[in-house]
Amino acid sequence: MARREPLNREKILDAALALAAEEGLDGLSMRKLAKSLGVEAMSLYNHVSNKADILDGIAERVFGEIDCPDPALPWPDRVRALALSMYRAFSRHPVIPLALATDQANPTSETALRPLDALVGALIEAGFPDDDVRRMLTAVNSVIFGSLLLSTAGFTVDDCAEAGGMQVDLFARRIDPARLPHFSRLLTTLPAADPQVDFERALDVLITGLVAAAPGGAPKSPA
Repeated sequence: MARREPLNREKILDAALALAAEEGLDGLSMRKLAKSLGVEAMSLYNHVSNKADILDGIAERVFGEIDCPDPALPWPDRVRALALSMYRAFSRHPVIPLALATDQANPTSETALRPLDALVGALIEAGFPDDDVRRMLTAVNSVIFGSLLLSTAGFTVDDCAEAGGMQVDLFARRIDPARLPHFSRLLTTLPAADPQVDFERALDVLITGLVAAAPGGAPKSPA
């Protein structure tokens, strides 16, 4: 008989991330997780405290996938690189932004907070006072998480195109273009929507606004 690999926290978090991806946050339970690992539920508590601890653990893992850019880059480039890396990491694990947005996960480890620290550092370098740093950080996070949650995170581009086509057909049957001409015009863009392209465009607009609002103005180009 093959010897079973000893249970540990890392193995539990691997299984939890896979289970959450398959069944969603509601489907992630201690009982189902234990079953997927071939152990009794009580065995899990030797390595994790509860479901909240597991959610914090898998969220920390995804934060660990975020690349922090070279601190020598101009601050707008660092903001863009961080936001894009966050978007890509969370897109690969769409249950994580949902867990964070609904306060089901609140990781506080250095691994989880390092990307946010780098983002705050870029905004401080821009010359914003502390209160505005907080506001600008909220704006960047809103674009990231809003884009993820509103674009049905985790779907492929083909999935989104199909969903967009269904939305166009639904609205086209129910609205009068003569009475809602602007909304009708917008509907024609939905089938071709690409979530990451849309996110990057929104991010670029936001960064343009940050540069315009920054007390230090646009960073000087390297000599």
